[in-house]
Amino acid sequence: MSIALRSNQQQLQAWLASTAGQYLQAKEQDLYDHAVVDLFGFNALQMGCAQMELLRNSRIPNRFVASEFPIDTVQSQLSCSDDFLPFADMSIDLLLLPHRLEFSERPHQTLREAARVMMPEGHLVISGFNQLSLWGATAGFKKATSNHLSYPWNGKFIGLARLKDWLALLGFEVILVEMCCHIPPFEQHSWHKRFSFFDKVSSRRCAMLGGVYFVVAKKRVVGMTPIKPNWKLSPLKSTLIPSPTQSKPTQKELLKQSNRRK
Repeated sequence: MSIALRSNQQQLQAWLASTAGQYLQAKEQDLYDHAVVDLFGFNALQMGCAQMELLRNSRIPNRFVASEFPIDTVQSQLSCSDDFLPFADMSIDLLLLPHRLEFSERPHQTLREAARVMMPEGHLVISGFNQLSLWGATAGFKKATSNHLSYPWNGKFIGLARLKDWLALLGFEVILVEMCCHIPPFEQHSWHKRFSFFDKVSSRRCAMLGGVYFVVAKKRVVGMTPIKPNWKLSPLKSTLIPSPTQSKPTQKELLKQSNRRK
């Protein structure tokens, strides 16, 4: 493992063990647990954040965890780059990208790879840091005042609106957006506890200012949109029902004609 990769891995593990990191893991774990339980298929992949068991509630039989760091197989089954996934086209039914886009060298390519490996009607789940939040403001302040940034402030935060545009260009339909982590990213446990009311107040009045966005998107394919019949349409008009070209005598009329002849 190179010195740079080892340093990044140590920074990630250290931050996830901090007060803000533990808070983020608890909030995101709850969102992933509720989302993946109702998503089905044969193959599921979690790319990144191998320390978190984000697929633990999934009922998909084949579940894999990939890491960007060449760590041991206790936390992940393989190590690979997120912009060149070692999977065949249309082979993944569920793909999780927890905080991968803001730390990817080529986030556009990462999404293109996600679209390539995913099955039609498959689901893509993304969590990322929200620029329009106290977390985004903290990242901007640290970048302006320091030349040596650690995780997560060294990432390039991507706005939710921009992410939606990228997904739409790649043929994804956003079906769910949720926000979490409304408490500012305090490192001191006492300050974090003091501002715990932010989770209730902010989530109700200004939910879109949460520190983390959570997006579930479905891969759509042209020509596969099902057309459902409209059962509320009015019945056929009488003018559209063909009428007989010539009338035929009824059985009663035939009996009358026979009696007259007699």
